[in-house]
Amino acid sequence: MYHIFAFGRDVLLRKLKNVRLPFLALLCLTLVGTDVLAHGVTTGDKGYIQAISGVQLLPFIYLGAKHMVTGYDHLLFLVGVIFFLYRLKDIGIYVSLFAIGHSSTLLAGVFMGVNVNAYLIDAIIGLSVVYKALDNLGAFRRWFGFQPNTKLATVVFGLFHGFGLATKIQDFEVSPDGLLANLVAFNVGVEIGQLLALSGILIVMGYWRGTSSFTRHAYLANVALMTAGFMLVGYQMTGFFFVA
Repeated sequence: MYHIFAFGRDVLLRKLKNVRLPFLALLCLTLVGTDVLAHGVTTGDKGYIQAISGVQLLPFIYLGAKHMVTGYDHLLFLVGVIFFLYRLKDIGIYVSLFAIGHSSTLLAGVFMGVNVNAYLIDAIIGLSVVYKALDNLGAFRRWFGFQPNTKLATVVFGLFHGFGLATKIQDFEVSPDGLLANLVAFNVGVEIGQLLALSGILIVMGYWRGTSSFTRHAYLANVALMTAGFMLVGYQMTGFFFVA
């Protein structure tokens, strides 16, 4: 019995040693403290925005870029979207669809004053990560016998991500003076931040795809991605029931 246990332990340890950086990075995103990764409004940023008025393009571009680069839930969704996309043309199409979705609800949400509970929106964003991981695993075809329209799903979830961005902007209590120009600047910053983050993700993914571990651990990585999504949902729903 001891020899069987020792053999199983050694096999497990060998498999864990072969797990590459991308898989571990996905897990680390869920373990790092929320103060480090949270993409809400920091005290310094909120105070600065509340103290200024009029058109302030550069500060809002900076805030938009910062929001996306530190927005771990948005980045996890993007990782899922591009996970099995190899051509830059395809990546550009899906990222553009995502951008159209979140840009639309970002602007509309703020201008129309749509007051959506931030915890519920962020929980849906967490579900978008779960959805994309399941899609990458081929779960929907196995479970239901059909493949959902991935482009449509990207746009729809982009709309929810945009509402998430809108709730953060409303936290800023932005002055109505120069609001349109500042929102456009913020959106430009979001796209800049998205491109910067996406560039880093593609570099890591490109390296990983060039190794033999990609085909061995792609399934495991998407399970980790799905787990991270469920953890985000649980975290946000806990906030909804016990904090909000």
